[in-house]
Amino acid sequence: MQKDRIHIRFLYRTVCGRIILRLLVCPWVSKTANIYLDSVLSHWMIGVYVRKYNIDLSTYKKQKYRSFNDFFTRERENNIPDTDGIVCPCDAYLSAYRIDEDSVYNIKNVEYKLEQLLDDGELAHKYAGGTCLIFRLTPSHYHRYCYACSGETKLSRRIEGKLHCVRPLAYTTLPVFIQNSREYTVIESRELGTVVQMEVGALLVGKINNKAGDTAVSCGAEKGYFEFGGSTVIVLLEKDALKIDSELFVLSEKGVETDVVMGTKLGEIIHLAEA
Repeated sequence: MQKDRIHIRFLYRTVCGRIILRLLVCPWVSKTANIYLDSVLSHWMIGVYVRKYNIDLSTYKKQKYRSFNDFFTRERENNIPDTDGIVCPCDAYLSAYRIDEDSVYNIKNVEYKLEQLLDDGELAHKYAGGTCLIFRLTPSHYHRYCYACSGETKLSRRIEGKLHCVRPLAYTTLPVFIQNSREYTVIESRELGTVVQMEVGALLVGKINNKAGDTAVSCGAEKGYFEFGGSTVIVLLEKDALKIDSELFVLSEKGVETDVVMGTKLGEIIHLAEA
């Protein structure tokens, strides 16, 4: 797990920093930044970024980048086979949390209520006793993501909000997941029941770019991408839908994240009809 940087601690742990943060989390600030990042004026940032995060461009499709956002949303070959069950939807650091019977989960004493996260009490109730998987992307990660499972989409929804940083210090200081701009898709899966896959925007991320898809979706197919900044994908699973190594929960409670790669299969499936 990467340590939080000094400027993040300043923004979230000091009075002066919180005053500045109130301005930074306004959506118009992020949108203004994106105008620049979409322009040719931002091209100079690409080389600096590649060197800073040691990015191997040979693993991506060859293309010319007009702007920094062109580079940031670069593509690589998607060779993830459609499979039963669930896979990691992105390259990320993974944390797993159990949701209590009141549809609440707790991250380092910060309480997250699913009713607020989803803005839907009835849907939130389905996940009482279930699992919340949090995939945190950092600047060095690939910022495209795929569907975590196959199934039929029942609902797609966007919730406007602010754009907080999604580093651990931020989301263990404030309930940023229920404050940030976010989009989610409800997928009815034959193997997993009702699955929610949510994309959460972050500081200086003006857009979550989801593709307009068909009703039927396939595990591993590209779902969309984030523009510049660290971002998060959240997957909600019903009770007993998936067996997950208990060590993952223990590590997450200790603040230790697990490095995962998009397309890696997660856990062992339990058919809900037989549970």
